[in-house]
Formats: sequence, structure tokens, C-alpha cells
Amino acid sequence: MTSGLTRGERLQIMLTERELEALDTWRFGARMPSRAAAVRELLKRGLAAEGFSVADGGAKSQDFGVTPEQKTAENS
Repeated sequence: MTSGLTRGERLQIMLTERELEALDTWRFGARMPSRAAAVRELLKRGLAAEGFSVADGGAKSQDFGVTPEQKTAENS
């Protein structure tokens, strides 16, 4: 990874067919580079909605992560 960002923990989740379809629909609409990036972005947004701030913003589109600054399709 060229950003220097390392992810030391792997999280495996199981989704229903409908959940996966919803994720993919959102991902393509938001122009996210991968399912993993989409899940991290949605997790970040959910945490932000609950008032949790986890890390500084400023990540590039390839660095999608759980950060307080929301990414938009224009940031890609």
C-alpha cells in the first residue's frame, strides 16, 4: 500500500444477499474503490452519527478509513 497506512486486524463478516446488494449499490453510487472501502466508510459515518471521532481526516480516496472527515464522490 503506497499510503503507508497499515491495517493490522482482519474483520470477517457475513452478509445476507440483500445486505450485499445494498452495499454494492451504495458502493457503486458513491464510487468507492472496493467493498472494504465502502464498509469502512459506512462504519465511519455510523460512528460519526453516534458522536464518535476516531482519527484525523485528510486521507486520500485510496486511504478510506474510519476517520471523522466524511469522504464524498468528489474526493475520489
